[in-house]
Amino acid sequence: MRLPALLALVCAAALSADPIPESARQNGWFIGAQAYTFKEYSFFEAVAKTKEAGGKTIELFPGQSVKPGSKEKTHHSMSDATMAEIKAELERQGIHAVNYGVVGAKNRDEVQAIMAFAKKMGLYAVCTESTEQIAHWEEAAREFDIKVSFHEHGKRTLKDGSIDPRYKVWDPLYILGVVESRDARVGACADLGHWCTSNLKPVECLRILEGRIVSVHMKDKADYGHAPVVVAGQGVVDMDACIKELIRQKFDGHISVEHENDWKDNVQQVKHNIDFVKQRAK
Repeated sequence: MRLPALLALVCAAALSADPIPESARQNGWFIGAQAYTFKEYSFFEAVAKTKEAGGKTIELFPGQSVKPGSKEKTHHSMSDATMAEIKAELERQGIHAVNYGVVGAKNRDEVQAIMAFAKKMGLYAVCTESTEQIAHWEEAAREFDIKVSFHEHGKRTLKDGSIDPRYKVWDPLYILGVVESRDARVGACADLGHWCTSNLKPVECLRILEGRIVSVHMKDKADYGHAPVVVAGQGVVDMDACIKELIRQKFDGHISVEHENDWKDNVQQVKHNIDFVKQRAK
């Protein structure tokens, strides 16, 4: 094989690098929880609850107590010793950390610090809404070979009821415009529930972002707009259609359950959602 062809193969392999281990795959899916679902507890407890719910992956978020009684928080500035302690607990429980966010960044230095932390932790991706730093995120995605996913909360309104023009990430067309000409490692975190908060149909949003979906935040909502989170299949998110669309797109990132309700006792609700996905093998 000629050297140019060999280099092309190496580059292609780097672009498709996927650090989520096959041991975390269940019926074709990488499925687990976003630790924010268990924000009333420590990260160590969130890991245990994710395992109890049947998940094998977890997303960290900035600001959660590391373990009961600890003053340390999960954050990209935490010490190497704390990271080692977290890794040891994850290994003990058989849970793989895949993502970190939603985390903001104001400049290149902050982007670099976040991505260096993600590399140390062996993460698949970082989740952010700081689209204004897209050039720095793309640079870091290439440097560290880690994916970047742009997340969306529901659209925001001003006092007069109009949409806040400063907050744009709720719109999948805006996200597409940000990422479509960028490195393949830069894409979207598809938050199914928050799209409903913005009165959008999640399956249509998935189609808009085809080929750019890095990760999924899975939650159903009782209604469009500001409504409570319910378990999959009991709300307005057509979860079956979303799963089928992800299969059609050959999505191979991770799905993180976010049951932002029943905060003190929601393991069974998370389990319901994880089972919902696992029962629809791809």
